[in-house]
Amino acid sequence: MGNAFVPKNNVEEAILLLIILLRKVSLKRIEWDSSILDHLSFALSISGGLKGLANQVEELLPGAIGRKEWYHILALCYHGEGEDFTALDLWKKLLKTREDSTYLPALLFVSKICGVSSTYVEDGSSLARRAVENSHVGCDQLMGVAQCMLGISLSANCGSAVSDSERVERQSEALKSLENAARTTKMLDPVIIYHLCIENAEQRKLDAALNHAKHLLKLEGGSNIRGWILLARILSAQKCFPEAETIINAALSQTGVWEQGELLRTKAKLQIVQGLMKEAIETYSQLLAVLQVQRKSLGSGKKLKMCSKRHRRTHMIVENGIQMPAKEDRSHIQNLELETWHDLASIYIKLSRWHDAELCLSKSEAISAFSASRWHAAGLLHEARDQRKEALKAYGLALEIDPTHVPRSPRPEFSDRWVASLRLSYEAF
Repeated sequence: MGNAFVPKNNVEEAILLLIILLRKVSLKRIEWDSSILDHLSFALSISGGLKGLANQVEELLPGAIGRKEWYHILALCYHGEGEDFTALDLWKKLLKTREDSTYLPALLFVSKICGVSSTYVEDGSSLARRAVENSHVGCDQLMGVAQCMLGISLSANCGSAVSDSERVERQSEALKSLENAARTTKMLDPVIIYHLCIENAEQRKLDAALNHAKHLLKLEGGSNIRGWILLARILSAQKCFPEAETIINAALSQTGVWEQGELLRTKAKLQIVQGLMKEAIETYSQLLAVLQVQRKSLGSGKKLKMCSKRHRRTHMIVENGIQMPAKEDRSHIQNLELETWHDLASIYIKLSRWHDAELCLSKSEAISAFSASRWHAAGLLHEARDQRKEALKAYGLALEIDPTHVPRSPRPEFSDRWVASLRLSYEAF
């Protein structure tokens, strides 16, 4: 009894009972009932046990569920756990058979994963086309999602175009697919509207992007910070910096402290563009204070609770009735803090406050010494102080850490020539 599992709540007790029933089915003590798996899937999904659900599905007796359902459930479990390539392999195996080659849910998920992967982006376009061709068997929502996946894949595939005419053609088709998706869903799907807005902005159709961003904000009721940030960035692209800052201030007044990180950083960048360096430093200081509170709370060992969101699952700390993100957001908080110190260092470099810039870089080094952006910022500092050899060394280290890193220098005649030579020598090596 000392090692016996004791359920702590009703969900855990339900999961235990359902697993016992599955075990009895495996031992052929009771007959198979599909509702057992349905209830277990729901219980494990809301409690963050998708890996456990995958194990239970893999242990089912042959013939308990169909081949298509078996592959699809397993793939969904791994996709929910963030193991997208494992899920991709399972869905591809499912689609290889003739009878399941047009299975729409699998086509949509595969095109979604491939569309955001540089390795499989071309596969994503072809699979999305197959999904569009077969979406007539579903509802308007599925047809809209298929068109959206096609638009996203085509947009991501524009970078591989060998000519300007081919790139323009893909951009035009991507925008048309996203517009069709929006019309099919009657402009009511926030995800589709978001990607339509992004595509318009990337093609510099800023007026259309602005209208879609306003519609997105209204559609979501201001509940998602991505809508606020997107609207602010589009206004910034139109050189409407004060209006963009007003949008961010409105977002800050309506969001909790745990969601203010990206908003504060966006606000600081808008202040820098307007030449408000003192205000930007104050905003970054506020951001660092928020990140410090988050980091201490995450390390305090508070009770964790699983919280399901639309796009990802997030661990939550429950403290005084307030839910706060935990384990899966640790790296995001760390990266945001790292970039904040680099942004601050860049401001101090512009103000010729060398000691403060060095202090910021030392703070970022304590977080991650092997950061390309950190060594780039160090190069900017050395360059501003006319320390040519040290600057070149710092830029070279940035390229060694990340060969794709493209530094920017306030003195192009210095860094463009020398950093280009460093990149060529690194690639030759």
